[in-house]
Amino acid sequence: MRARAPGKLVLSGAYAVLDGAPALVTAVDRFVLADASRAAERVTPEVRAALGDAPAPWFDASALREGDEKLGLGSSAAILVASLAARELARGSRTDGELAEAVLRPALAAHALAQGGGSGVDVAAAAYGGTLSYRITPHEPTVTRVTLPRAVVVETWWSGRPAATSDFVGRVRALRERDPEDYATLMDAQSSAALRAERAVSTGDAVGFVSALHAQRAALAALGRVAGVPIVTPEAERLASRAAPAAVLPAGAGGGDVLLHVGFEPSAPEFRELAASLGHRLLALVLGARGVHAE
Repeated sequence: MRARAPGKLVLSGAYAVLDGAPALVTAVDRFVLADASRAAERVTPEVRAALGDAPAPWFDASALREGDEKLGLGSSAAILVASLAARELARGSRTDGELAEAVLRPALAAHALAQGGGSGVDVAAAAYGGTLSYRITPHEPTVTRVTLPRAVVVETWWSGRPAATSDFVGRVRALRERDPEDYATLMDAQSSAALRAERAVSTGDAVGFVSALHAQRAALAALGRVAGVPIVTPEAERLASRAAPAAVLPAGAGGGDVLLHVGFEPSAPEFRELAASLGHRLLALVLGARGVHAE
Protein backbone atom coordinates (compact mmCIF):
# COMPACT_ATOMS: atom_id res chain seq x y z
CA MET A 1 0.00 0.00 0.00
CA ARG A 2 3.07 2.24 -0.33
CA ALA A 3 3.81 3.76 -3.73
CA ARG A 4 6.53 6.04 -5.06
CA ALA A 5 6.32 8.42 -8.02
CA PRO A 6 9.13 10.56 -9.47
CA GLY A 7 9.49 14.24 -10.10
CA LYS A 8 10.26 15.55 -13.58
CA LEU A 9 12.13 17.99 -15.78
CA VAL A 10 10.58 19.38 -18.95
CA LEU A 11 13.52 19.55 -21.35
CA SER A 12 11.79 20.90 -24.45
CA GLY A 13 8.45 22.16 -25.72
CA ALA A 14 7.30 24.42 -22.87
CA TYR A 15 4.08 26.34 -23.71
CA ALA A 16 4.10 24.99 -27.27
CA VAL A 17 2.93 21.63 -25.92
CA LEU A 18 -0.41 23.29 -25.13
CA ASP A 19 -0.80 23.99 -28.86
CA GLY A 20 -0.01 20.44 -29.93
CA ALA A 21 3.78 20.58 -30.28
CA PRO A 22 5.83 17.76 -28.76
CA ALA A 23 7.32 18.16 -25.30
CA LEU A 24 10.27 16.17 -24.05
CA VAL A 25 10.11 15.31 -20.36
CA THR A 26 12.25 13.12 -18.15
CA ALA A 27 11.57 11.61 -14.74
CA VAL A 28 14.20 12.33 -12.06
CA ASP A 29 15.34 10.22 -9.16
CA ARG A 30 13.57 12.22 -6.46
CA PHE A 31 10.37 10.52 -5.39
CA VAL A 32 7.15 11.18 -3.50
CA LEU A 33 6.15 8.36 -1.16
CA ALA A 34 2.43 7.75 -0.49
CA ASP A 35 1.03 5.28 2.06
CA ALA A 36 -2.64 4.27 1.91
CA SER A 37 -2.45 2.69 5.38
CA ARG A 38 -1.98 6.11 6.96
CA ALA A 39 -4.30 9.11 6.96
CA ALA A 40 -3.17 12.18 5.06
CA GLU A 41 -1.88 15.07 7.14
CA ARG A 42 -2.60 17.39 4.21
CA VAL A 43 -4.62 16.88 1.04
CA THR A 44 -3.49 18.72 -2.08
CA PRO A 45 -6.06 20.26 -4.43
CA GLU A 46 -5.13 17.71 -7.10
CA VAL A 47 -5.67 14.73 -4.79
CA ARG A 48 -8.95 16.23 -3.55
CA ALA A 49 -10.09 16.64 -7.17
CA ALA A 50 -9.34 12.95 -7.77
CA LEU A 51 -10.80 11.49 -4.57
CA GLY A 52 -13.55 13.89 -3.54
CA ASP A 53 -14.48 13.10 0.05
CA ALA A 54 -12.77 9.69 0.09
CA PRO A 55 -9.82 9.31 2.50
CA ALA A 56 -6.52 10.37 0.99
CA PRO A 57 -3.22 8.57 1.61
CA TRP A 58 -0.46 10.08 3.70
CA PHE A 59 2.45 11.32 1.61
CA ASP A 60 6.01 12.56 1.96
CA ALA A 61 7.19 14.96 -0.77
CA SER A 62 10.27 16.25 1.05
CA ALA A 63 12.61 14.92 -1.67
CA LEU A 64 11.09 17.48 -4.06
CA ARG A 65 11.54 20.37 -1.67
CA GLU A 66 14.36 22.33 -0.11
CA GLY A 67 13.07 23.32 3.29
CA ASP A 68 9.79 25.14 2.73
CA GLU A 69 10.44 25.77 -0.96
CA LYS A 70 9.45 23.59 -3.93
CA LEU A 71 12.33 22.70 -6.22
CA GLY A 72 10.19 23.03 -9.36
CA LEU A 73 10.32 19.32 -10.15
CA GLY A 74 6.61 18.60 -10.49
CA SER A 75 5.72 17.78 -6.90
CA SER A 76 1.95 18.26 -7.30
CA ALA A 77 1.80 15.67 -10.10
CA ALA A 78 4.07 13.24 -8.25
CA ILE A 79 1.96 13.53 -5.08
CA LEU A 80 -1.20 12.87 -7.07
CA VAL A 81 0.17 9.88 -8.97
CA ALA A 82 1.74 8.32 -5.86
CA SER A 83 -1.48 8.81 -3.88
CA LEU A 84 -3.68 7.19 -6.52
CA ALA A 85 -1.17 4.36 -6.92
CA ALA A 86 -1.11 3.68 -3.18
CA ARG A 87 -4.89 3.26 -3.24
CA GLU A 88 -4.60 0.91 -6.23
CA LEU A 89 -2.03 -1.19 -4.39
CA ALA A 90 -4.42 -1.51 -1.46
CA ARG A 91 -6.69 -3.46 -3.82
CA GLY A 92 -3.93 -5.85 -4.94
CA SER A 93 -0.44 -6.03 -6.40
CA ARG A 94 0.37 -4.42 -9.74
CA THR A 95 3.34 -4.35 -12.07
CA ASP A 96 4.80 -0.93 -12.81
CA GLY A 97 3.05 -0.82 -16.17
CA GLU A 98 -0.31 -1.86 -14.75
CA LEU A 99 -0.02 0.72 -12.01
CA ALA A 100 0.83 3.49 -14.47
CA GLU A 101 -2.08 2.63 -16.74
CA ALA A 102 -4.49 2.44 -13.79
CA VAL A 103 -3.67 5.92 -12.47
CA LEU A 104 -2.77 7.93 -15.59
CA ARG A 105 -6.22 8.94 -16.85
CA PRO A 106 -7.76 9.81 -13.46
CA ALA A 107 -4.58 11.69 -12.56
CA LEU A 108 -4.64 13.69 -15.81
CA ALA A 109 -8.29 14.62 -15.25
CA ALA A 110 -7.81 15.60 -11.61
CA HIS A 111 -4.65 17.59 -12.28
CA ALA A 112 -6.34 19.55 -15.08
CA LEU A 113 -9.41 20.20 -12.92
CA ALA A 114 -7.41 21.43 -9.94
CA GLN A 115 -5.07 23.61 -12.01
CA GLY A 116 -7.56 24.92 -14.55
CA GLY A 117 -5.98 23.11 -17.47
CA GLY A 118 -2.38 22.32 -18.30
CA SER A 119 -0.69 19.78 -20.54
CA GLY A 120 -0.41 16.85 -18.13
CA VAL A 121 3.21 16.26 -19.15
CA ASP A 122 4.33 16.10 -15.52
CA VAL A 123 1.62 13.54 -14.73
CA ALA A 124 2.83 11.32 -17.58
CA ALA A 125 6.42 11.51 -16.34
CA ALA A 126 5.35 10.58 -12.80
CA ALA A 127 3.33 7.63 -14.10
CA TYR A 128 5.60 6.18 -16.79
CA GLY A 129 9.06 7.38 -15.78
CA GLY A 130 11.95 7.33 -18.23
CA THR A 131 12.26 10.03 -20.88
CA LEU A 132 9.17 10.71 -22.96
CA SER A 133 7.95 12.54 -26.01
CA TYR A 134 4.50 13.87 -25.11
CA ARG A 135 1.83 15.37 -27.36
CA ILE A 136 -1.70 16.52 -26.66
CA THR A 137 -4.08 14.89 -29.15
CA PRO A 138 -7.89 15.17 -29.44
CA HIS A 139 -8.78 12.13 -27.32
CA GLU A 140 -5.82 11.51 -25.02
CA PRO A 141 -2.12 12.36 -24.98
CA THR A 142 0.31 10.45 -27.16
CA VAL A 143 3.27 9.28 -25.10
CA THR A 144 6.39 7.71 -26.63
CA ARG A 145 9.51 6.56 -24.82
CA VAL A 146 12.69 8.15 -26.18
CA THR A 147 16.40 8.25 -25.36
CA LEU A 148 18.46 11.40 -25.25
CA PRO A 149 21.53 11.46 -27.52
CA ARG A 150 24.43 9.80 -25.74
CA ALA A 151 26.75 12.78 -26.17
CA VAL A 152 24.40 15.15 -24.31
CA VAL A 153 25.16 16.18 -20.73
CA VAL A 154 22.25 17.73 -18.80
CA GLU A 155 22.80 19.72 -15.60
CA THR A 156 20.01 21.11 -13.42
CA TRP A 157 20.57 24.37 -11.57
CA TRP A 158 18.18 25.59 -8.88
CA SER A 159 17.94 29.29 -8.04
CA GLY A 160 16.58 28.86 -4.51
CA ARG A 161 13.41 30.71 -5.50
CA PRO A 162 10.11 29.11 -6.55
CA ALA A 163 8.31 30.38 -9.66
CA ALA A 164 4.57 30.98 -9.97
CA THR A 165 4.17 29.05 -13.20
CA SER A 166 0.37 29.15 -13.15
CA ASP A 167 0.55 32.94 -13.37
CA PHE A 168 2.99 32.67 -16.27
CA VAL A 169 0.69 30.34 -18.18
CA GLY A 170 -2.23 32.69 -17.49
CA ARG A 171 -0.34 35.66 -18.89
CA VAL A 172 0.57 33.74 -22.03
CA ARG A 173 -3.08 32.74 -22.47
CA ALA A 174 -4.06 36.39 -22.03
CA LEU A 175 -1.66 37.30 -24.83
CA ARG A 176 -3.34 34.75 -27.09
CA GLU A 177 -6.71 36.39 -26.45
CA ARG A 178 -5.40 39.96 -26.68
CA ASP A 179 -3.20 39.64 -29.76
CA PRO A 180 -3.66 36.33 -31.57
CA GLU A 181 -1.38 37.30 -34.45
CA ASP A 182 1.60 38.11 -32.22
CA TYR A 183 0.88 35.01 -30.17
CA ALA A 184 0.84 32.80 -33.27
CA THR A 185 4.14 34.21 -34.54
CA LEU A 186 5.86 33.75 -31.19
CA MET A 187 4.44 30.29 -30.62
CA ASP A 188 5.34 29.16 -34.13
CA ALA A 189 9.00 29.83 -33.30
CA GLN A 190 8.79 27.79 -30.11
CA SER A 191 6.81 24.98 -31.78
CA SER A 192 9.29 24.76 -34.65
CA ALA A 193 12.20 24.48 -32.22
CA ALA A 194 10.32 21.85 -30.20
CA LEU A 195 9.80 19.79 -33.35
CA ARG A 196 13.51 20.10 -34.16
CA ALA A 197 14.37 18.85 -30.68
CA GLU A 198 12.09 15.84 -31.04
CA ARG A 199 13.59 14.96 -34.44
CA ALA A 200 17.11 15.29 -33.07
CA VAL A 201 16.32 12.94 -30.20
CA SER A 202 14.74 10.39 -32.54
CA THR A 203 17.92 10.32 -34.67
CA GLY A 204 20.45 10.60 -31.82
CA ASP A 205 21.63 13.99 -33.09
CA ALA A 206 23.26 15.65 -30.08
CA VAL A 207 24.32 18.78 -31.96
CA GLY A 208 20.84 19.23 -33.41
CA PHE A 209 19.25 18.75 -30.00
CA VAL A 210 21.40 21.41 -28.32
CA SER A 211 20.83 23.76 -31.26
CA ALA A 212 17.06 23.32 -30.90
CA LEU A 213 17.31 24.18 -27.20
CA HIS A 214 19.24 27.36 -28.04
CA ALA A 215 16.38 28.29 -30.36
CA GLN A 216 13.84 27.57 -27.63
CA ARG A 217 15.56 29.86 -25.15
CA ALA A 218 15.38 32.68 -27.70
CA ALA A 219 11.74 31.89 -28.51
CA LEU A 220 10.73 31.70 -24.85
CA ALA A 221 12.51 34.95 -24.07
CA ALA A 222 10.60 36.71 -26.87
CA LEU A 223 7.31 35.18 -25.72
CA GLY A 224 7.92 36.34 -22.17
CA ARG A 225 8.77 39.88 -23.22
CA VAL A 226 5.53 40.28 -25.17
CA ALA A 227 3.41 38.50 -22.54
CA GLY A 228 4.98 40.58 -19.76
CA VAL A 229 6.45 37.74 -17.71
CA PRO A 230 10.12 36.77 -17.18
CA ILE A 231 10.00 33.27 -18.66
CA VAL A 232 13.73 33.65 -19.26
CA THR A 233 15.06 35.72 -16.38
CA PRO A 234 17.96 38.20 -16.62
CA GLU A 235 20.01 35.73 -14.56
CA ALA A 236 19.27 33.00 -17.11
CA GLU A 237 20.34 35.30 -19.94
CA ARG A 238 23.64 36.04 -18.16
CA LEU A 239 24.28 32.37 -17.58
CA ALA A 240 23.43 31.53 -21.19
CA SER A 241 26.04 34.03 -22.35
CA ARG A 242 28.70 32.12 -20.38
CA ALA A 243 27.64 28.64 -21.46
CA ALA A 244 28.39 28.40 -25.19
CA PRO A 245 28.35 26.01 -26.94
CA ALA A 246 25.96 24.58 -24.33
CA ALA A 247 22.35 25.76 -24.16
CA VAL A 248 20.88 27.28 -21.01
CA LEU A 249 17.10 27.54 -20.75
CA PRO A 250 14.33 27.24 -18.18
CA ALA A 251 13.02 23.79 -17.36
CA GLY A 252 9.32 24.06 -18.18
CA ALA A 253 7.35 27.26 -17.76
CA GLY A 254 10.33 29.31 -16.60
CA GLY A 255 10.59 32.09 -14.09
CA GLY A 256 14.03 31.17 -12.88
CA ASP A 257 13.39 28.35 -10.40
CA VAL A 258 15.15 25.61 -12.39
CA LEU A 259 17.57 26.13 -15.27
CA LEU A 260 19.01 23.51 -17.58
CA HIS A 261 22.59 23.52 -18.85
CA VAL A 262 22.62 21.16 -21.83
CA GLY A 263 25.85 20.58 -23.69
CA PHE A 264 28.46 18.01 -24.59
CA GLU A 265 30.43 18.15 -21.35
CA PRO A 266 29.90 19.41 -17.79
CA SER A 267 29.66 23.16 -17.29
CA ALA A 268 32.91 25.13 -17.18
CA PRO A 269 34.36 26.61 -13.96
CA GLU A 270 33.52 30.13 -15.17
CA PHE A 271 29.87 29.18 -15.58
CA ARG A 272 29.76 27.57 -12.15
CA GLU A 273 31.32 30.61 -10.52
CA LEU A 274 28.75 32.91 -12.08
CA ALA A 275 25.90 30.54 -11.20
CA ALA A 276 27.04 30.44 -7.56
CA SER A 277 27.33 34.23 -7.44
CA LEU A 278 23.73 34.45 -8.68
CA GLY A 279 22.54 32.08 -5.96
CA HIS A 280 22.14 28.99 -8.15
CA ARG A 281 23.02 25.51 -6.96
CA LEU A 282 23.65 22.35 -8.99
CA LEU A 283 21.12 19.63 -8.17
CA ALA A 284 22.35 16.04 -8.21
CA LEU A 285 19.71 14.33 -10.36
CA VAL A 286 19.64 11.15 -12.41
CA LEU A 287 17.42 11.45 -15.48
CA GLY A 288 15.14 8.76 -16.84
CA ALA A 289 14.14 7.50 -13.40
CA ARG A 290 11.65 4.70 -12.72
CA GLY A 291 7.99 5.60 -12.94
CA VAL A 292 5.33 4.98 -10.32
CA HIS A 293 5.88 1.72 -8.46
CA ALA A 294 5.23 -0.17 -5.27
CA GLU A 295 7.86 0.47 -2.67
